[in-house]
This record gives sequence, C-alpha cells and structure tokens, in this order.
Amino acid sequence: MVNVMKRLLLLICSLLLLTSTAAASDIKKEKINSQGKNRTYYLFVPDNVTAAKPVPLIVLLHGSNRNGLSQVEMWKELAAREGFIIAGPDSLNSSGWSEPQDGPDFIHDLITELELKYPVNPRRVYLFGHSAGAIFALYISLLESEYFAAIAIHAGALPRQAFKLIDEAKRKVPVAIFVGTDDPFFPLTDVRATRDALQQRGFTVHLTEIPGHDHNYYGIASKINNDAWGFLKNFELQADPRYEQYNFSH
Repeated sequence: MVNVMKRLLLLICSLLLLTSTAAASDIKKEKINSQGKNRTYYLFVPDNVTAAKPVPLIVLLHGSNRNGLSQVEMWKELAAREGFIIAGPDSLNSSGWSEPQDGPDFIHDLITELELKYPVNPRRVYLFGHSAGAIFALYISLLESEYFAAIAIHAGALPRQAFKLIDEAKRKVPVAIFVGTDDPFFPLTDVRATRDALQQRGFTVHLTEIPGHDHNYYGIASKINNDAWGFLKNFELQADPRYEQYNFSH
C-alpha cells in the first residue's frame, strides 16, 4: 500500500511538472543586440494572433531585483484572453532602470524588432511598469509621448525634481497609476503630487488608491493588470508614432 501511494504521488508530481513546463514553454526568452550590447527579453504571443489583424503590444518594465519574466508571467493569461502581445525586457542592472543604458533607445529597438516579426499595431503600443519600472515608464513616456499610446504603472511616482520633464512632452500621454494606501516606498503624498503635476498640465490621469495594499504587486497582479488593460485599451495614437532620438552624452 505504501509503495502504491508513493507511485501515485510521483505520478501527480510528474503531471504537475509537465503542466508547469508546458505553461512556461510558450513564453520565449529572446536576445536582441541594441546599442552594441546583447540584451534579453521575454516574449509571449497568443496563439490567436494572426497577420490578418494587427494587435496591441504592451512592454512590461519589471521592478528592482526582478527580470522581464516576472512581469510576462503575471500578464500572460490576460494577454492570451484579450489577444495582445507582451514583451518584458531585462534592465541592464537588475537593481533598476537607467538612461541611456535602458532607454529610450533600447525600448525603441525592441519594439522595432517586434514590429518586424509580428503583427503589432504601431498606434497601440503601451507601457506598464512596477516600482522601479514604473518610474522609468513615466520617464520614457514623457520623452516619447508621441510614440506610446498610453501607460499604466503600479507603485511609482516622479521625483519632484523631475516634474519639469512633464513640460517637455509634446503630447499629453494618458497615464493610469495604481498604488496601495500602505505602500512604504511610494507614499500617497508623492503619488498624488505626480498626479496633480500631470493634471495641471492637461494630462489625462487615472489614479487608483488600493485600501490596505502595500508594495506587493504580485499578490494582486491579476486585478491590477485587468484594470490597467481596461484603461490602456481605450487609447490609440491618432497618427503614426513618432520616435525622437536624444543625445544623452551632453
């Protein structure tokens, strides 16, 4: 009887492992050469995406000490259900994102490659970021406001000294912000200040304050992602995207 139970448990574990492996196998780990460096990103393209109909793309920016896979795994089910492509690049240093090493050129190179390989609707390219990735998503979207249709972030805010960057944006890119009322890293006062600074300059900003929630995106990722997509999908560029090249050496 003991041996039978052991064999049964072994069979169950094997089935679970196979299921987990199958679920992860449709997320591809890819490489791209950008600005002379080999960079890694994780990609999920739903089975129902066909060349006949271009679809949205969401670029996912991970938090500190994570990688792109940690975001793609959280978004994969929703992307499959709604029929959009997701890509999660790795920052050069896993502790955070920085310019010019991580963008905007690297993000632009990634999107350009995906547009060449897959039926991406260039007027429906979005950014989503968590924590360090959220700050960088805000930064990149202001620099490239005519390139991204809209952005959504969880647990992030602009440093007050960066508010002047808002005035440089050529388009009022729509922004959705999600933050917990108990987030120890991004107090409501800082997040509200970012919202107010954007709204005062005419940006569409949707702020969701989540009661009792802290910094743990992964615990409620499904809810946040659904709400973020509910916001993002309403926006589309009215003209072909325009990418602006910057010289960060000066």
